[in-house]
Amino acid sequence: MNERPDKRSDGRSDKRLSGRGRPVAEPGPSGAEHGSEPDRGGAEPDERRTVKVSKYLSKHLRHQPERIGITLDENGWVPVDELMRAAAAHHFPFTRAELDHVVAVNDKRRFTIDGARIRANQGHTVEVDLDLPPAEPPAYLYHGTVAAHLDAIRAEGLRPMRRHHVHLSPDRETATRVGARRGRPVILSVDSGAMHRAGHVFRVSANGVWLAEAVPTEFLRFPGA
Repeated sequence: MNERPDKRSDGRSDKRLSGRGRPVAEPGPSGAEHGSEPDRGGAEPDERRTVKVSKYLSKHLRHQPERIGITLDENGWVPVDELMRAAAAHHFPFTRAELDHVVAVNDKRRFTIDGARIRANQGHTVEVDLDLPPAEPPAYLYHGTVAAHLDAIRAEGLRPMRRHHVHLSPDRETATRVGARRGRPVILSVDSGAMHRAGHVFRVSANGVWLAEAVPTEFLRFPGA
């Protein structure tokens, strides 16, 4: 004998039956139909989350630490737990696992964790002393830019602008990636060996970016020149 559908309190039949006559389970409040996030179960953060955390760190470890109430020491360091508490208090919580992941996988190695403290490796607009010793550069370094900046560079050389130093790349490939962030890249060669012999001081950050206070035009080689 066939079973009749159950009657609802409103008198209508409940017709949510499977093809074999068995009731189909209703989705629970945590089902996908409700738009909830899946339980990551300890998996690595996805790429969008990683980029978002990286940008947040750059903003507050390079440019605006006061925005979330943290204070960098004279060399740019801040305690990791202080940073995490401040971020959570300003509605951007992240876990230590997320922080370690961002530091480890960032393609430009923008950050360094040293024990219980963290800092950005370079690119600050706030006043810090990275305490990097002078270093002898390779014969040539490279700078990635775009065509719109070439006239100013020909007239004034490379200047740090809002940063403390001009950033130079150790190879053309890296310089190309840097320039491509602003458009079609143009790669300038820097006669860093000659600069060094002329008394200009170079330093190199923990992530391999070479730093100079400025690069005068006589040490620049432009494409097609």
